[in-house]
Amino acid sequence: MTLQAWVCEQGHVMYPRHPRCRVCQSTVDTPVELTDRIGEVITWTVSTATPPGVRSPNPIAIVRFETDAGPVSVIGGLTTDEIAIGDSVEAVHVERLRDPEAGIRYPASQSWDGYRFRPVVDR
Repeated sequence: MTLQAWVCEQGHVMYPRHPRCRVCQSTVDTPVELTDRIGEVITWTVSTATPPGVRSPNPIAIVRFETDAGPVSVIGGLTTDEIAIGDSVEAVHVERLRDPEAGIRYPASQSWDGYRFRPVVDR
């Protein structure tokens, strides 16, 4: 699994993927890999009213990544609440973002892995 943004036929970049571009309605078909990029925290908060099976408290952020097609913003969980606007972060794969036994009607139909963002320590 990788963290990807998408580019339409006319060059508009977006996340998440949509069948048609929200700007020009052209086909969205080109992936842009974000997994190994460094992003910048635009804003963040801590959610304490989380859905069943999601950790609480749950720090989340909007992170902006620069791509050749332009900037794209991604929302996702953080690995820590020790973060500030403007901090650099990277995506890290997490095996279980939710507890599959926590009130989900059809656990087998869900994907439980994904990405969180962690602060970048000098690479």
